[in-house]
Amino acid sequence: MPERVLLTADDMRRALVRMAHQILEANRGSANLLLVGMRTRGVPLARRLGALISQIEGSDVETAELDITSYRDDRPRTGAANGSALTPPLDPTGKKVVLVDDVLFTGRSIRAAMDAIMDLGRPERIQLAVLVDRGHRELPIRPDYVGKNVPTASHERIQVHLVETDGCDETLIANGAIAPRTELAAK
Repeated sequence: MPERVLLTADDMRRALVRMAHQILEANRGSANLLLVGMRTRGVPLARRLGALISQIEGSDVETAELDITSYRDDRPRTGAANGSALTPPLDPTGKKVVLVDDVLFTGRSIRAAMDAIMDLGRPERIQLAVLVDRGHRELPIRPDYVGKNVPTASHERIQVHLVETDGCDETLIANGAIAPRTELAAK
């Protein structure tokens, strides 16, 4: 199957605006809200959501980035997980934490992210915002905010390209591997 575009730049923008409004509605505003972007592509998405929420509410929203490397269960442990996973180092205790990622697949990365957050403090609640939910869960994890639900076959691949990391905004689906953004630009 050739690559096809699931979300254009405009589709992504509209989805993020909708998600920002849903986050505000579900949390009754932006007070005590902490947006946590999961590296790599969840970070710029969290920043975009934060900027949109700030525009809507007229006040800044805390955002941070989360490195779950030491919490993953698919890589050998190189030592004990530590509290340096959140940048800047913030205490999530009592906060309404919204984890932000680009694609939700098996749920294992989200589980690792929740473990990392809980090691840092005790949030009031943890919610999940993803640009694309493709199904195939291995764990009972469900997003609270979704840009697009895309039923996929397990062999299909979804890749989110963002201006901040790849030079353009688009989301692709393909059978098997997807070419890096630099190869796509050369086509």
